[in-house]
Amino acid sequence: MAINLQKGQRVDLTKGNPGLSKILVGLGWDPVQSGKGGGLLGGLFGGGGGANVDCDASVIMLGANDKLQSNKDVVYFGNLKSNDGSIQHSGDNLTGDGDGDDEQIMIDLSKVPSTIQKLVFVVNIYDCVKRKQHFGMIQNAFIRIVNPSNNQELLHYNLSDNYSGLTCLVTGEIYRHGNDWKFAAIGSGTNAASLSEVVRSFS
Repeated sequence: MAINLQKGQRVDLTKGNPGLSKILVGLGWDPVQSGKGGGLLGGLFGGGGGANVDCDASVIMLGANDKLQSNKDVVYFGNLKSNDGSIQHSGDNLTGDGDGDDEQIMIDLSKVPSTIQKLVFVVNIYDCVKRKQHFGMIQNAFIRIVNPSNNQELLHYNLSDNYSGLTCLVTGEIYRHGNDWKFAAIGSGTNAASLSEVVRSFS
């Protein structure tokens, strides 16, 4: 059974799962259907569905003191694989429609360089300023961690706060704790207008 996390919780990822090195991180969200806050924008984007909000999941690999060492340590739709091969992104999902994960990131923890202390998972809205979009137009956002060897879901965190008006979510982070890895459920929103703005905050 997966552990369902609350905001701010931290749990051991590898300690209770000996031999676990490869994990799948799934991120998902659904567009709010029009009539439930889609409003004018929902109408502009046409009929039955809500506004077409293009969310992008990214991983920021941080070194000591939570600092980004190189722009190549950001894995996102424009850079689907980390230099060291430890992180592979599934690619971009433009709408968030459908059940299950919208974007998936495969991580081989055993290949993450020793200089990397933390992996931060971020979801931001592509071109949010021009499109006048924010996370109030998104619902059912979650991050989960799966053991790909048996498809067992280990951790699941639903982001249930009201993120209306915010354009970027830091969903969670995986970080080193001695020889083990832990996961923290973050769920904090910011007004960053783009991924590059988020990345700059770690430089």
